[in-house]
Amino acid sequence: MSRSLKPLVRFLRPYWRWAVLAPLLMLFEVAMDLMQPRLMQRIVDEGITPMNMPVVIQTGLLMVGLAILGWFGGAGNGFFATKAAQGFGADLRGALFRHVQSLSFANLDRLETGQLVTRLTNDVTHVQEAVMTLLRILIRAPLLMLGGLVMAVLTAPSLAFIPLGLMPLLLLVVVWLVRRATPLFGQVQARLDGVNQVMEENLSGVRVVKAFVRKAHEVLRFGRSNEDLVATTIRAMRLMALMHPAMIVILNAGIVAVLWFGGVRVAEGSLQVGQILAFVNYLQQTLFSLVMVSMLIVQVARANASAERIAEVLRAHPEVQSRPNALRDVALDGRVAFEGVTFSYHGSGGAPVLRDVSFAVEPGQTVALLGATGSGKSSLVHLIPRFYDPDAGRVTVGGYDVRDLDLATLRRAIGIATQETVLFSGTIRDNIRYGRPEASDEEVIAAARVAQAHDFITSFPEGYDTVVGQRGVNLSGGQKQRLAIARALLVDPAVLILDDSTSSVDVETAARIQVALREARADRTCILIAQRISSVLHADQILVQDEGQIVAAGTHRELLAASPLYRDIYESQLGGEDSANG
Repeated sequence: MSRSLKPLVRFLRPYWRWAVLAPLLMLFEVAMDLMQPRLMQRIVDEGITPMNMPVVIQTGLLMVGLAILGWFGGAGNGFFATKAAQGFGADLRGALFRHVQSLSFANLDRLETGQLVTRLTNDVTHVQEAVMTLLRILIRAPLLMLGGLVMAVLTAPSLAFIPLGLMPLLLLVVVWLVRRATPLFGQVQARLDGVNQVMEENLSGVRVVKAFVRKAHEVLRFGRSNEDLVATTIRAMRLMALMHPAMIVILNAGIVAVLWFGGVRVAEGSLQVGQILAFVNYLQQTLFSLVMVSMLIVQVARANASAERIAEVLRAHPEVQSRPNALRDVALDGRVAFEGVTFSYHGSGGAPVLRDVSFAVEPGQTVALLGATGSGKSSLVHLIPRFYDPDAGRVTVGGYDVRDLDLATLRRAIGIATQETVLFSGTIRDNIRYGRPEASDEEVIAAARVAQAHDFITSFPEGYDTVVGQRGVNLSGGQKQRLAIARALLVDPAVLILDDSTSSVDVETAARIQVALREARADRTCILIAQRISSVLHADQILVQDEGQIVAAGTHRELLAASPLYRDIYESQLGGEDSANG
């Protein structure tokens, strides 16, 4: 067994009874198959030649009986092999999905969505099919090959040189083909990753494609990925297609040799016709079994490429996880502090997106982050729920270093509405209750009211039971953002992070949301990221970011007086208004 497949054997252990029973039943079927040519020899030599009909009838009935017994063995093998393989595949797929869920953002940044989809589906299927093939053929093919060879030698020892000469020749052909084709199977999976990546991008960005009339471009891009997959698959299959004709040529050459040399010995009286028929059958079983072994090797090689890709995901170690002695039973208030924080997405070797950031937010305060696109605002707030760990410095919540807290404890104290609104299939009620499935209807409605979502929800015929289409397709951008805010509020967090989550909401509604948030819970800390300066004018503190650093901090009036950068932003958006009205 290959090194990549060995770590996956543990997923077969719960089904070991079926995995053992299936080969045993196949062993029984092989025994029945190996007896058939010998009984055929008896019919010819002891029944037909001397015209002894009782022998023909008795032996014929025995052959039918043994064939029926063999059929039961084969059917039982197929049934139990399927049960074991399907259970193995389901457990492997489930474990892979759970492991992906446990990975941190940094891991998922490297493992692209298209690749993960392929590994969870196509790669698992290849490994599952290999397990089923092993359970069905691993016993049958070698035993039938060795048994057929032994029985052929016992049937006609003078013709044994024929299979012994043909088998190495066929083996050389098989080894050459397998060695050439195996690397191509890994390339096939890589090309499939590319197809899935293009497909995932297009399905999620279909509106952008249509808005910019880029259908032809995307069709061409998908076509290139698809053609690469087809070309690589054809190269692999073309090599494997040579195996069957080669086997037929070698087998026919063997039959011709048996008939030629066997015919001479029949004429001499040293062999009988029945022995020649039995020998030909055993020769066919031996060579066909060798081809079955080669096909098994090919399938295992293909599964090995998939197993390596699966193992790569399973080996991925979450870069962010709770420490063994992490604090769990602690009550966290809304105090958030950054102390000399430096952070880069590629570890210490990457260019920092945050550099020596320090500030503190007291419980109940509303703090706004303002700055140009790419200044590091979203990166900063992602460190609070510990989606990433800083390269230097520390982040604290409630006075505790976030790295000392249990991740579940930390994240239950934080509600976040991210920059990209993500809704799941189900009802509006289910989406709002996503973080607290046990929440009552009254709590759901209360959160929706604060997020200014209640009115548009009740305007739907089904109200809160309205089914959300895929990715919220039947909702506007502003409606989706308000549902995301309601979802974050329902967990009643000590710290609420709104990452540009009102960008699609009109100014008046955004203002009402801010007022409702202040009234909903006085001790809740609110951290806002906004592109519109009008959304942050009433914040207790505004932090101005530029190139990963906090370059100014203060209230709106303080920053107007002291920060040229803030003043430029203000005047570019609200320059026609008197600053005193802010």
